[in-house]
Amino acid sequence: MLRIFLGINVLVWLPYGIFCFLQPGYLNETAGVVIGSATGSTEIRAMYGGLQASIGCFALAALIRPDLSRSVLLTIAFLSGGLAAGRLGGILADSGFSGYTGGAIGFEILLLCSATYLLSRQTGETGVSAA
Repeated sequence: MLRIFLGINVLVWLPYGIFCFLQPGYLNETAGVVIGSATGSTEIRAMYGGLQASIGCFALAALIRPDLSRSVLLTIAFLSGGLAAGRLGGILADSGFSGYTGGAIGFEILLLCSATYLLSRQTGETGVSAA
């Protein structure tokens, strides 16, 4: 189950991050994120491109080196929990909700719950699953 979870994270985060780095304007149509300057474009490339691709790379590293799996699960739990909390706070503060927001928060909550569950099944410090 752990390897499947890590593989899904590689397949979701890494290509999406690369795509957002190469096409930062894509988020204008899908998420309503408007780039107003070169600095804004760089910020989108960094946060949606570089950061998300690096999450996928970290998950890939754990597939190659299972001793990293606990660190990856903790990272995914904290990042997805932070994204979901920030998104929920934004919905409440801005009274804004869209299909993109709903899909993103659903995905983030699913990742948080899955990573937390898999962490609870870890044994020792090796990151080897008990199942």
